[in-house]
Amino acid sequence: MKQPSAISLLFAAAAIGLAAVSAAVLYCFDPASCAFYPVCLFHQMTGLQCPGCGSLRALHQLTHGHVAAAWHFNPLLVSLLPVGFWLALREIARLAAGWRWPGIVTRPLFGWLLLAATVVFAVARNLPLHSPP
Repeated sequence: MKQPSAISLLFAAAAIGLAAVSAAVLYCFDPASCAFYPVCLFHQMTGLQCPGCGSLRALHQLTHGHVAAAWHFNPLLVSLLPVGFWLALREIARLAAGWRWPGIVTRPLFGWLLLAATVVFAVARNLPLHSPP
């Protein structure tokens, strides 16, 4: 097993610190009412929602433990968070200790499935849910 370098350990610590600070900011400041968060340019220009629209509001709701509200804002993000956590832990373990964890979600097929799911989600979230009378 290869020993991790000081740069790798510093990078892993910085990534964890950045994630903690980001979560604290999202916990304290609601994206729905604070103007310093970025706006979606695609939504501003077209009126349609991109696959990422609602992500900050969903993460804010998750930091408060409101999973159903987070799901309402962006179900794709909420459903992919466990995968993101797994990939982050896997990378931190590799950087900090040189451990190699299984990489099921790092295969090319997963990337293609993720792309297809994102496109389907982007189209589906902009379809009208009811027909006019």
